Order: sequence, then C-alpha cells, then structure tokens
Amino acid sequence: MPKVSDAHLTARRRQILDAAGRCFARDGFHRTSMQDIVHESGISAGLVYRYFAGKDEMIIAIVNQWHERRQALIEAGQHATGDANESRDLVAEAYLDLVRSIGQPQALEDLRLGVQVWAEAVRTPAIRELVRRGVDGPRTTAANLISRAQGNSAVPADLDPDALARILIAIYQGLVLQTVWDESVDNDALVATLEAILDMIIPS
Repeated sequence: MPKVSDAHLTARRRQILDAAGRCFARDGFHRTSMQDIVHESGISAGLVYRYFAGKDEMIIAIVNQWHERRQALIEAGQHATGDANESRDLVAEAYLDLVRSIGQPQALEDLRLGVQVWAEAVRTPAIRELVRRGVDGPRTTAANLISRAQGNSAVPADLDPDALARILIAIYQGLVLQTVWDESVDNDALVATLEAILDMIIPS
C-alpha cells in the first residue's frame, strides 16, 4: 500500500479544521456535534477521528492557528533598525495592519470564531490558558516595541509600555466584537481615526 505523503496528511487535517471552524463560528462549540463536523468536512467519521479525538483537540488546534496569524502581523515590527522615526512607525503600522485585517471580507468567519473562543475561555481553563498565551505574546511584543521607541524618544517616556499595549489590544478586541455584531462598521474610517489617535499619543 503506497505511503500517504505529508502534504496529503496536512491538507486533510486542514480540511477537517476548516470544516470545524465553520461549524464553531456558525453554531458555537457546544451546539456543534462531531457529526456536524463530519458532514461539513465531507470526510468519513472514521477518518476524522483518526486525526482528532474530539472537539477539544480541534478547538486547541484552531485557536493556535488563529493566534499565530495575528502574532505574525505584530512580530513583523521586531526588525526595527534603531532609528527613532522607524521605531515609531513600526509600532503604529504593525497595529494599524492588525486593525485593517478586521475589515477584510474573508476574515468575518474567523472573527466570529474568535468571539466564540473568547466566550469559551470564560468557562474552560484550558482554552483560557491558550487564549492568554495567544494574547500575551503579541502584548509583550508590542510593549517591547513601545519601550524601544521610548528609548529613541519616539514615544513619550511617561507612558507605561505594558499598559499602552493592553489598551491597544482592548481596542482591537472591541472592534472585532463590533464588526461581528454590526455589518455597517466602516473599517477604513476606524483605521483613519486610530491613525490620528496614534499620532497624538506617539507623534512622528
């Protein structure tokens, strides 16, 4: 019997997780059954269970991927050269890129899934730990960028880097909620307004 390639295994796993993500985003974790995921994926139940023992494993895999994508947007700012203006711009642009990503039409299902993850984190310690890890990484990265920019006098020295990073994350999370709840949210206007606010907080 020919050996199945790693690429095939990865693609099959991705197919299952994509199906699970659509189900979770649409119906929530607890209303989604394994049979729903099997039906959505178009793969046999036996094969689905060969990859994942249950919904919890799927949730953990999805949450890891969800945060990794957002972490990558922020970590791009870690390559500052030390120039004051560039450090300031990296802090602002990394954040604005994150907010721009909220407005992408293809991101809506992912945003709904994220809201479901936050809700589940309130009741499930394992998911809360995973979510905290996914938020704390970008928060630390952002705080380090802010601190570096303060060293170059690009950000006011009297601002607490961690507090500012937490506030920026809170704004992002709030905008995700508003985007999921309200289809009339104008992402371009949000980005422009946030850019003006950042110019006041960390002037160029």
